[in-house]
Amino acid sequence: MVEYSPAQLDSLFHALSDHTRRRMLRSLGGQARSVGELAAPFQISLAAASKHIKVLERAGLVTRTVQGRTHLCRLQPEALAAGQEWLRYYEQFWNQRLDALAEALGEPPATPSPPASRAPRRRKTP
Repeated sequence: MVEYSPAQLDSLFHALSDHTRRRMLRSLGGQARSVGELAAPFQISLAAASKHIKVLERAGLVTRTVQGRTHLCRLQPEALAAGQEWLRYYEQFWNQRLDALAEALGEPPATPSPPASRAPRRRKTP
């Protein structure tokens, strides 16, 4: 597991902890958007939207460029890699523990999901 600084992970998970910021990131998935476009789906001021965007910028999730009076924001998906890797480590940890528990209870181990899907594993309840 690659080690990421605690501050980097804290910043990333803090940015992702807010529903408004997560929705802003989702809307940036397809194209760059202005601060006004990011604020539009919410009943918030441009100043409030800008504060959310600054949190995303500090986490490295968004870059902002200024074109005249328009601030364009772009998603930087590479920043999610640190969080994804951190979560993947714990996913493996818990999957191993749950497989050991299933074996101890006499159940066959669950079939792992394909790596590309990253879907959570489902366990049958007895």
